[in-house]
Amino acid sequence: MLTIGDTLPDFVLQSVVSLEKGKEFQEVTHQSFPGQWLVLFYWPMDFTFICPTEIAEFGRRNRDFQDRGAQVLGASTDTHFVHLAWRRSHEDLKALPFPMLADTRRELASALGILHKQEGVALRATFIVDPEGVIRWVSVNDLSVGRSVPEVLRVLDGLQTDELCPCNWEKGEPTLQVA
Repeated sequence: MLTIGDTLPDFVLQSVVSLEKGKEFQEVTHQSFPGQWLVLFYWPMDFTFICPTEIAEFGRRNRDFQDRGAQVLGASTDTHFVHLAWRRSHEDLKALPFPMLADTRRELASALGILHKQEGVALRATFIVDPEGVIRWVSVNDLSVGRSVPEVLRVLDGLQTDELCPCNWEKGEPTLQVA
């Protein structure tokens, strides 16, 4: 699995960005958001139980990520057509403000090293990538446990200080000073 200090792999993926007829799909690449932090998170499969709770929470907190100059990108190995059908049918996903990437050929998930060895689906992996394309944080959960969106925001805040942040540090609190 790629880790801290590795470069986010190049990718070109179809995504769902809207429910408006004729504007549903958009190609997204590793270069689509220049100068921004990326928060890339994967979920195992569409039309499941834990996944929409995470996706909807990232959607509700999207403004918090934008305020920090970060673009959220959600992804699974389902097709963009499946993503669209799920968004249309699930009330919590209809107004998502970020792209749902369709990594149908599993190219990015494979390059990241996040495919479940038995199931072949993506693990619940989250990557924070700095504006230069360098992975600065990775978190991976078992398929049965959802992630904490507030923790992703907390870590992003810490990374953006470029300072030493102690345990349980929150934005606005003092960082550590080396004497």
